[in-house]
Amino acid sequence: MLAFAYPWLALLAPLPLIWLGLPAHAERRAGLRVPFFDQLARLSGQKPFEGGVVARRGAARFAVLTLVWLLALAALARPQWIDPPLHRDLPTRDLLLLVDLSGSMDTKDFVDQSGQTVDRLTAVKQVLDDFLSRRKGDRVGVVVFGDAPFALVPFTTDLELSRAMLRDTAVGMAGPRTAFGDAIGLGIGLFARSTVKARTIIALTDGNDTVSKVPPAEAARVAKDKGIVIHTVAVGDPTAAGEDKLDEAALKEVASTTGGGFFRALDRAQLAQIYQRLDEIETRRIDTVSFRPRRDIYWIPLAGGLVLTLLAQGLQLAWRHRRDHASARAPAIVERSS
Repeated sequence: MLAFAYPWLALLAPLPLIWLGLPAHAERRAGLRVPFFDQLARLSGQKPFEGGVVARRGAARFAVLTLVWLLALAALARPQWIDPPLHRDLPTRDLLLLVDLSGSMDTKDFVDQSGQTVDRLTAVKQVLDDFLSRRKGDRVGVVVFGDAPFALVPFTTDLELSRAMLRDTAVGMAGPRTAFGDAIGLGIGLFARSTVKARTIIALTDGNDTVSKVPPAEAARVAKDKGIVIHTVAVGDPTAAGEDKLDEAALKEVASTTGGGFFRALDRAQLAQIYQRLDEIETRRIDTVSFRPRRDIYWIPLAGGLVLTLLAQGLQLAWRHRRDHASARAPAIVERSS
């Protein structure tokens, strides 16, 4: 579809009509300079007078000038060709996964889909891989933590990258202990540059916090002030003791403080159900933005005006050459006919 960025310039289109109403250009000059002008006037019997020669305003010349003017105006009006609308989906949610890589995640008490016994981290990665495969439209980040938290994947819409990086994680790569509170703090920092309103953390851990500088409850209150919702998933044996003890009370407090949910996963099937439930709660939010690409085509009327001007000048030169050639041949024709 053709459109003009400055259509108001069309108001200048009638300006060539003013040229028709303007008086002819007048210039005072002598037509003939001879010392015996008076004698020539007496011999010819004509009386000299003051006057001038007025050039004719040809219709063809006026039409060419008018067309060039209109083409120049069309170029100045910035013609644009608008292509069919394109639709783009923009994510409106940032989802951050906190994955515990402490030593206790190596405990083999989960059964995968094939019936084989696997460690907790392997079961978690399998379920997370399926979970991420359905998160089209969200920006997802991954933080792993043990003795300290580390940003494994910054927020990205490339979910295949997140899945690939998660598959390469291993127990103990961040240290043997659990710094859950510090992981929440790192997540809050990652959200600092987020421009979307919906911000969600899904935290998965199997132990109690023993090394964090910031307690999980305090980190949760800061997250609430930042508008971040935290869902906690407890993986492991709630009857364990020592450093492997599962602190359900702390996880419930973190979730309730931020308005999230607390879930307990004792086996892989239950873990899968939890993520299905989270997928229902944290529905994908997408803004569809439509825009129509515009291409400037001002060069077309400019090229048309240039071609028209060159063509008119060429025709004028050809006509003058033909007229001069005919005038030069006229005496020879008269001489042959006499």
